[in-house]
Amino acid sequence: MLKRSLLTAALVAGLATPALAHRGHAGLTVIEIDQGSGAVSVTHRFAAHDVEPALPSIAPEAQPSLDDPRAVADLEAHLAARFRMSVDGAAVAVSRTDTVLAGDNIRVVFGGETADRDVQAVTVDLDFFPGVHDDQEQQVNVRVGGVTRTVVFRPGSAAQTVSF
Repeated sequence: MLKRSLLTAALVAGLATPALAHRGHAGLTVIEIDQGSGAVSVTHRFAAHDVEPALPSIAPEAQPSLDDPRAVADLEAHLAARFRMSVDGAAVAVSRTDTVLAGDNIRVVFGGETADRDVQAVTVDLDFFPGVHDDQEQQVNVRVGGVTRTVVFRPGSAAQTVSF
């Protein structure tokens, strides 16, 4: 009887584990600024299972799946429209250079350029997938000259500045 109870408890725990494994919704943005060339790279990474629930609101004319090229294009447009950055007070325009969909991983890369080679401060403002996940967190790592600074955005967060 004890053996059966332990086996039952182990099976129940095994079934509950996947549900407990992913409680939050998060993404990662990495901004890299090459002070020598002024090149700016912005890479946004997400899990597909966090993005697909947002597709009905950001891509209403597309299928709510990343298998639909229109949904992917609308996702790219959403990221472009809802991300802003400046270097030492001067806005930096970025445009999409690459999108990689690999299983549950999504990577959308943007590129731009800054004339500022002596970066002192980078300000970032973003608000991805508003109204979809109230626990959405977007970690942003900003790298300049081998130094990385990190900020975290949640729904309704204001722009944040990191200093170098």
